[in-house]
Amino acid sequence: MPRKPVSLGWGARREGKSLWSRNANKGISVRGERRKRDGRVEWRRWDPSRSKVAAALLLTSQEPSDLLPRPGDTCLYLGASSGSTVSHIHDMVCGSDNHHKGQIIAVEISPRMMRDLSTLAGDRNGLIPILSDARDVGSYATVMRDKAHWIHQDLSIADQAENFISIAKSTLREGGVGLFSLKAASERHSDGDDHSRFSSAEKLLEESELELIERIDISQYQDQHVVFVVKQL
Repeated sequence: MPRKPVSLGWGARREGKSLWSRNANKGISVRGERRKRDGRVEWRRWDPSRSKVAAALLLTSQEPSDLLPRPGDTCLYLGASSGSTVSHIHDMVCGSDNHHKGQIIAVEISPRMMRDLSTLAGDRNGLIPILSDARDVGSYATVMRDKAHWIHQDLSIADQAENFISIAKSTLREGGVGLFSLKAASERHSDGDDHSRFSSAEKLLEESELELIERIDISQYQDQHVVFVVKQL
């Protein structure tokens, strides 16, 4: 017997071990993901093996909805790639034709990925793609209508924790939530094994002006990855 869906706020729900977002662009899958109808609403499956945010939602010890932005929020997504996870965030924050009046600034450094992201944005009002190095805060901060309610950083660069802390200080509003996805392989310049690299990043976050809420090991979905959840004080 199918499990009763559990709401994670407007536009997202959990059914057993699967996640779904309310499709803002009915009839269209972004990466071939499964879609299904529930009355007049169409839902898209949100795959945790393709999305670090989805993996964190399934594995958090906190209330999952606390990790997500709300309808109408201003969001900043650093390392947007082709926009798969971004599209699910858009489902919740903006909705069809952006009737929630949300804003998602999606920053990506790869011109190849930016082509896909720009195509996605053409069908999703409120999603603004920016071709830039995420460390260049000035290249996108001026496009943001105000400080972000929610940010996610998913970058393959050295010194990720330092950069996340610096960017959050400039762009995340008081009480805002930040998700920081860290891949150990991107920190190979640092001494020690994967665990010590994660612990080093955790210490930096604890010593920063951010409040560290949780460290989530998502390796069962994304190898060598953890997601840190923070709040701006």
